Amino acid sequence: MEFASIEREIRIDAPPQVVFEVISRPEHVREWWYAESDVPPVAGATGELAWADGDDPRAHVTAMTVVVADPPNRFSFRWTHAVGESAAEGNSMLVTFDLVPVDSGTLLRLTETGFRERGWEAAVLEQTYREHLDGWTHYVPRIAAYAESLEAAR
Repeated sequence: MEFASIEREIRIDAPPQVVFEVISRPEHVREWWYAESDVPPVAGATGELAWADGDDPRAHVTAMTVVVADPPNRFSFRWTHAVGESAAEGNSMLVTFDLVPVDSGTLLRLTETGFRERGWEAAVLEQTYREHLDGWTHYVPRIAAYAESLEAAR
């Protein structure tokens, strides 16, 4: 395994406009990713993602910077860089969501890159890659389920 990128693809029974909102707007991100976010879906916007653990609402905090916000086609962001640091290749991961209209739904393609560029030793690279792989395996279906529930409620 080369630990270079993660790719996931899922068909969602909701239009790209709805899926874009789900993956990009803080009030929706908290529903499928369980993360509080203060980052608006605007290219160049910066802020944080925060996950709770027990009584600590900010047990895990990471910086986030929006790279592309092109509704309803693409949303990408850099994350995992240190809070207070500017996101760049080499200090952060790049997550890209491409949304392709398919009939009345959406084909969501997720790609996460930047693992090898971090310069980590092999064990850290492998562990981080596997954690992110497991994470997206869990959360991508939650994106679909949540978007479909919003569409069904319309």
